[in-house]
Formats: sequence, C-alpha cells, structure tokens
Amino acid sequence: MPPFAHDFPFDPSYGRTLDKLLQIPAPAAPAGFDGFWRSRYEAARRVEPEPRIGELVEERDGVRIFDVTYTSTRGRCGGWLVLPADGAPVRHGFVIGHGYGGRDQVGRDVPLPLPGSAALLPCVTGMPVKGLLAGVPNVAHDHVVHGIDSRDGYIIGDCVADLWCAASALTELVPELAGGGLGYLGESFGGGLGALALPWDERFAAAQLQVPTFGNHPLRLTLPCVGSGEAVRRHHRDHPGIVDVLAYYDAATAATRMRIPVLVAPALFDPSVPPPGQFAVYNALPGPRELHVLQAGHFAHNGDDLAEQALRTATTEFFAEHLERPRVRARARREGSADRAGRDD
Repeated sequence: MPPFAHDFPFDPSYGRTLDKLLQIPAPAAPAGFDGFWRSRYEAARRVEPEPRIGELVEERDGVRIFDVTYTSTRGRCGGWLVLPADGAPVRHGFVIGHGYGGRDQVGRDVPLPLPGSAALLPCVTGMPVKGLLAGVPNVAHDHVVHGIDSRDGYIIGDCVADLWCAASALTELVPELAGGGLGYLGESFGGGLGALALPWDERFAAAQLQVPTFGNHPLRLTLPCVGSGEAVRRHHRDHPGIVDVLAYYDAATAATRMRIPVLVAPALFDPSVPPPGQFAVYNALPGPRELHVLQAGHFAHNGDDLAEQALRTATTEFFAEHLERPRVRARARREGSADRAGRDD
C-alpha cells in the first residue's frame, strides 16, 4: 500500500507492515480480571431496563426508526430502536455501538446487516446526544479519562454496562429475541466497548468490530495519536499508576476470553486509533475469527466509498453465516424431527 499523504507529526502506520501487525500479542490479564467483569455483568443483568419507545423518527430501507430510552446502571440511557417496517416477525437482533463522537442519528448503521432484523442503537453514558449525564464530560478527550484513577469508577465500565442493558431492553421490546442469538456491531470506541462486553454475555452469538480501540494499553501508551488514546497518554505522564486500572480495560486482553465468531476490520493506517492496538484485538481471539483489513481508518481518502461497501458486504455475509444459516439449519432439523414423528405414528 502506498503511504497516504498527511501532515501529522507522526506516522499513522507506526512503521508496521501487515505481517508485523499480525504478531502483536495481548497483555496478560491482571489478577481478578474475569471476576471483575463477571461481577459487573451480573450487576447489569439485575437492572430492570424498563424500555420506553418514543416517537417515530423516520422510515427508510425497509425499517422504522424510533426514539427509545432504557435504564442502565447509571440511570436512563437514550438511543434508537429499529424495527421492520412491514411488521413481520423479527428473526435477528443487533446491538450497535458508536464511535467516540457520540451519536446524534442512526445514519449509516441502517440498513441492518440482515433482513428481518431489529436493533437497538444506544448512546452510552456521558456521550451526546442521548447519553448526557450531569458530572460526566461529553467530549471524548475528557470522557476517556473520567474516573480513570479507579478500577471501579472508570467511566468505560459504565459504558460497557450500557451495552449489556441495551441487550436487555431489546429482548424485552422484541420478545422473539428473548432466546438470545444476538449480533453486535461496534466501530472504534464501540468496537473496544464490544470487545470488553462480549466475553461475559451469552446472549450474543456473533460480532463485528471495526477499528476497535482500547487494545494493548501498554503499547498504546507509547504511540502518539490524535484520538482519545492521546488523552490517556497525557494523563499517564502525570499519573503513571493508571496502568493498573487500564489493565482491566484492555480490549485485547478481554478478546482472549471471547468464544463467539468475530469479524474484525482493523486498519493499516489510522491517526486516531493506532493500528497495533486494533490488530492486538484480532490476534487475541481464540475462537472463530475473520479478518477484513482496511487500508485506512479515521482518515478520508479516495477509496472510502469502495472500502465501506466492501466491508458492508463482508459483514452481511459474516452474519448470514453465523446467525442466519444456523437458524435455517435448526428449523430444518425441527421440521425433520416432526416429520419423522408423524411417520412413526
């Protein structure tokens, strides 16, 4: 890949080829890592989501999009609920995370990867426009260090809980999804949050993580960038003790606990989320995994439209393989069993 012309004071490829990126490991888990996250997950599952559907926002691409609120561990969260426009039974459900700019609309998250799907798109705690919370900064560089001196108080833990509670709200709103088998999609900030959330939640059956952040914090602290990671680097200079907290919020470490199929789309060039951290998440996955390499992330270039379409196609095929086809095979088995039982009678 020829280098992209840029004026950053650092190399957004960080001098690493694809071969080198595929060798970056995950940090070892700190003591009590699994117990810490399982405890947070159990606390989130005890929350009654009490979802409330608001006004119809728009109808397009075969779906209706509604305002929605639900309860998470820090109070009410806002977001959008996506349902099939024709009122047909829902076959698939998705929780869709967002980037560190927050979320003010559904945007290109619709159309959904599979037909006959519903989705909840939460806006996590502290983020504009529907996650604003008094006392929590809503700008990425301040948000990412809020409470970072405490393992239990770090805001990222609350954001992860928002995803678990979003799944609870979605399955309550759409009873067809109560049996699980959900999909997750997350880009950048949402990709990192997804990696932290998914290992502990059995309701999810497959996930796509695009340019995920929070991977391999010890390495990230050595890499300049223009994203939220730079705020963490600067905070670390004056507060070196935060490395002990960050160890519990490492997306690559969490990925070593994931067993569901995951499609990861990391970038070779990214000034906001250093690629070494993105690839650390992919490399750490022990279960079924697919790699879709992007030439660039968080960087406008001439191939943007083609790259987005290629990733959308890969994502659709991935979820068709891991959500739709198992459903079809299960239905065929049930129908075959019923036919055999009928013949036995």
